[in-house]
Amino acid sequence: MPAIALAALSLIVALPTLSSMRLYAAGAERYANVTVHPGDTLWSIAAAHDAGGDIQQTIDTIDAVNHLHGAALQPGQKLRIPD
Repeated sequence: MPAIALAALSLIVALPTLSSMRLYAAGAERYANVTVHPGDTLWSIAAAHDAGGDIQQTIDTIDAVNHLHGAALQPGQKLRIPD
């Protein structure tokens, strides 16, 4: 019986705290699709699509999203670029 009373008391104390919490889901990641042209580099593509942020971070994200192995790009290659 004391265990039930303790559990009920814990629930009474914790429930108002839990009900006032707000949970936020991460927004869906949005991507632009880009076709690599002759002479394009990861740096030039990242610089063209970067909104004034850190270009190296954009390159790292492009690399991770597209599972690239090295910086070599082939003309006609399709890349997903974060918006």
